[in-house]
Amino acid sequence: MKTFIFFLALVAPSLVVAGSPSSIAWIPETLNFVKHGNADKGKELAQQCAGCHGEQGISQMPETPSLAGQLATYTYKELRDYAQDQRSHPIMTATAKGLSEQDSADLAVWFSTLKPASGEGDKQLAKAEKMVEDGDGKRILPPCFVCHGANGQGEKMDIPALAGQRADYLEKTLLEYKTGQRHNDIYSRMRLIAQQLSETEIKDLAQFYQQEK
Repeated sequence: MKTFIFFLALVAPSLVVAGSPSSIAWIPETLNFVKHGNADKGKELAQQCAGCHGEQGISQMPETPSLAGQLATYTYKELRDYAQDQRSHPIMTATAKGLSEQDSADLAVWFSTLKPASGEGDKQLAKAEKMVEDGDGKRILPPCFVCHGANGQGEKMDIPALAGQRADYLEKTLLEYKTGQRHNDIYSRMRLIAQQLSETEIKDLAQFYQQEK
């Protein structure tokens, strides 16, 4: 935790300058709005998502994320970011623009009720495990668990669950943060971290979380 606080202290000036590239403000009203999304309506809407994200929110498509068990607040944020051009994807941008805020909340709550993908793989990833548990003090990198939870379950509003997520999707995401192609992380948090990770570390971390249960 001390490492994480030190990390934030060092990057604080850049956080102020960077600001938030997402228009979502986690005020009590927004949190309450998402919390009370209608899962039944979300289930109906999710029929249009099944082709890519799976009937039960578990993707079988390369570089397409599983959504089952994801935090509703995170899914809601990403859908609204797509709708407002703060994140870009040829299919998701068009899809999200066709959703109302209520639709987005309903979908997000529905996916959060589904059972997450079970961990897959059995690679020994000692270096990735150390990064998750200890971080890297020399590079002032906080342990991954500080934000994403001890079991990759995600924490609070906009920090996603990673356990069981497709490794190819996580790898792609981290590389996009590393290059700045993706930039809708609040206060540049993941960009600042990913920029310091090697491509090998990114691949191993992605595989580690795919195996997490």
